[in-house]
Amino acid sequence: SGVKSLQEVEDIMSELGQLAAQKIAAQIESTVIPRAEFRVFGQGIIASLEEKIWNAKASLQSVRDMPVEFYFVSRHSDHANVKVRDALLDIKIKTGDTVEGYEIFQPYKKFTFPVKRKDAQDILSALAVELPLDQEEYSISDFLGMVKHSHDLCAVEVKKKRYGFSLDGVICEYAKVWINGAQIETACCESDTYQKMSSVIQTLGLDGLENVSYIKAIKKIVGF
Repeated sequence: SGVKSLQEVEDIMSELGQLAAQKIAAQIESTVIPRAEFRVFGQGIIASLEEKIWNAKASLQSVRDMPVEFYFVSRHSDHANVKVRDALLDIKIKTGDTVEGYEIFQPYKKFTFPVKRKDAQDILSALAVELPLDQEEYSISDFLGMVKHSHDLCAVEVKKKRYGFSLDGVICEYAKVWINGAQIETACCESDTYQKMSSVIQTLGLDGLENVSYIKAIKKIVGF
């Protein structure tokens, strides 16, 4: 249809790029089964689990006192797990649920502080929040200060003592957690084999408990 303008060429190339990206994404989705998570929170979980773990002859793996973490939670989303540990900010995004009701969180991006303004914008976008960004880069202190003065965001200090084990090939853990100083217990099973997850969850006696993500539990405890 004749000579095309530079803008028309750019539009065509952009459309081709989008189609290529969609094709790659479809290939990944068809060949990779995402890992799903089932997590519960409450009191008395650990005491109940310990006996069942012993009887089930689970494979114990590790006990870890985790460094202090800061979770950033948003009034506008429960789908972004955004936390900082040792100056590394890690974002995982909830991409769906299995038919069994287990949540799927996929790794999204990682940032090391200080972050550039564009990276700070990416972090805020994941949290579904817009804030004015007038600095070229932000240290962790800058970012915490910005969050502190926002009505839509909250920074929450989280400490964990984690006990890892596996059962029938399913990765599991239980942990003592302190959320802004409030102590609570949690247990988790995760795997890309959902049928095995269901069996393990039942063996551990967790099937009657509500599946709750860290983000939802933190927001409930701090009243956000």
